[in-house]
Amino acid sequence: MPDRAVEIEGLEVIRGGNPVIRSISLEVDAGSVTGLLGPSGCGKTTLMRSIVGAQIVAGGRVSVLGRPAGVSELRSEVGYVTQAPSVYRDLTVRENLDYFAHVVGVGSGRVTETVEAVGLGGYEGRIVASLSGGETARVSLASALLNRPRLLVLDEPTVGLDPLLRSDLWRDFHRLAEAGTTLLISSHVMDEAGECDQLLLMREGRLLRHCTPDQLRRETGERDLGRAFLEVIERTGDA
Repeated sequence: MPDRAVEIEGLEVIRGGNPVIRSISLEVDAGSVTGLLGPSGCGKTTLMRSIVGAQIVAGGRVSVLGRPAGVSELRSEVGYVTQAPSVYRDLTVRENLDYFAHVVGVGSGRVTETVEAVGLGGYEGRIVASLSGGETARVSLASALLNRPRLLVLDEPTVGLDPLLRSDLWRDFHRLAEAGTTLLISSHVMDEAGECDQLLLMREGRLLRHCTPDQLRRETGERDLGRAFLEVIERTGDA
């Protein structure tokens, strides 16, 4: 595995004649939990779509696991969980995962392993529509894990969840990273920043900082990461 799971140089994205991503360059370390943080509308989803190869870009270079983003060879190595649950609500948990397992070409044994990995043991026969928000998020996560992706991109996976469910999911994320998966996780909730190994702080399509939580605290003199982010915004003149 390369030392860098993602490498981006000078990425530009324009939508409707307006710049959405403004000359972003960054690297994501392999095996890390990297948080992509910033207010809604700052370009997080567009950046993630660029990484998984689902976004038309105006300029720059995006490399994923040593290959250009979006090439067919990466389909089995990159998992992407969108904000909206990417599962069928009228099917059971098991039916959903059996279907996605067939799509990616893995056997039923892998479905059983994945169900246990995300804490859904005993839920296999439940209709997804009957599950809680956190349980549904776990089904989406399980579907993305079936083919053992080396890079897992998660777009605001904890939005709308209560603090206990958010904590459970972050434990899942760290277990995956310990097993060798690289995770890129977006959020607009700054108290989740402390869960990450590295932080990418965005504002209005720009990357303001790429640092660790402790580096951000030292730079700003703020222990609270939400206040630290506001301090960065003020210093860069984007307030």
